[in-house]
Amino acid sequence: MSRRRVVVTGIGAVCCLGWEVPRIWEKMLRGEGGIEEIKNFDASGHDVRIAGEVHDFDPTLWMDKREARRLDLYTQFAVAAGVQAVKESGLETDGLDPVRAGVVLGVGIGGLWEIEAQEKVLLERGAGRVSPFLVPKLMPNAAPGELAIRHGFEGPNYTVASACASATHALGDAFWLVRDGKADVMLSGGSEAAVTPLGLAGFCSLKALSRRNDEPEKASRPFDRNRDGFVLGEGAGILVLEELEHAKRRGAEIYAEFVGFGMTSDAHHITAPEPSGKGPARAMTDALADAGVSVEEVDYVNAHGTSTPLNDAMETRAIKAAFGEHARGMAISSSKSMVGHMLGASGGVEAGATALSLKYQVVPPTINYEEPDPECDLDYVPNEAREAKLRVAMSNSFGFGGHNATVVLRAFEDGSG
Repeated sequence: MSRRRVVVTGIGAVCCLGWEVPRIWEKMLRGEGGIEEIKNFDASGHDVRIAGEVHDFDPTLWMDKREARRLDLYTQFAVAAGVQAVKESGLETDGLDPVRAGVVLGVGIGGLWEIEAQEKVLLERGAGRVSPFLVPKLMPNAAPGELAIRHGFEGPNYTVASACASATHALGDAFWLVRDGKADVMLSGGSEAAVTPLGLAGFCSLKALSRRNDEPEKASRPFDRNRDGFVLGEGAGILVLEELEHAKRRGAEIYAEFVGFGMTSDAHHITAPEPSGKGPARAMTDALADAGVSVEEVDYVNAHGTSTPLNDAMETRAIKAAFGEHARGMAISSSKSMVGHMLGASGGVEAGATALSLKYQVVPPTINYEEPDPECDLDYVPNEAREAKLRVAMSNSFGFGGHNATVVLRAFEDGSG
């Protein structure tokens, strides 16, 4: 069977910059960050008191109050982003063959808010008072299940859990399902709501987070010499991936063409990246081979760019290994500088930003880049967005456990093949 072409026809997102894609994109292009002091719970007893929280989120914009009470926050985020993406794509689900449509989402942790709440009930009020919704709310597959129920999608439906690479793994799976003829339409990306008292405490204990509590707006600073850790974020990013002819028949707007996916394992350490970057480099080269794209065609990399000392130096080495001399001719930027590290949702928001970059021919910046690091010596598009001729772009995600995933997108041209 010949490979079918896959395009992005809808993008939905929820993050600390808002929950409408046009507004989020405008803020990214202005270099506006959303990292602030934590407001959704009392973090005064934590070593780190900053995060990329979604403030004033109203789930009833996308569901009724009864539904909202039955869904953990991470699923609420997923529904909000998924409904946005479907609506924005113009997809009429009533006329869609339900068995040819599905949902694959990445979720790093799942319903952490519900776990914490019901643990408190168990300890204070006893086992008989634990909510019957505990399991349906906490399970990582609740989010894709809820979106499938809402839209009547009867095709492939599951969750990918590979820590911070979850959403990108999910997107790659969804891409292959459409390309190989197993589905015509897939919702894919990721969702996460781990900015909770326990979630924050766990990452504090790992010593993985920035401790710039006094200047949260400058805490996430990928590739900068003075970076000291990542900043937790939350939200969801979901794309509509669609077979090209299916999209053309209904006159859909196309953001970009999804052309390649690669994945590898470091097989090195449960939390630390393998220093040479050989695993991520191979994920990138495998994705390019899957796409049939040469290194010289790639103009932009939306980097994993976490703002940790180990990751950013490793990713720079990996990009150099994958691209050779061409690495110095590409634009590279990190969306996490503005939205923080959304864990299992990161790849969804970042793939959406990559598709928007190709659509509008502009690269969002890496903000808070003030002092170059000799180990990070590429073009990170510091502090200001940049208009550029973009043909092909790549988005990287690397997760605890040594999981590496890369997707490749191309500026859409109807005659390209």
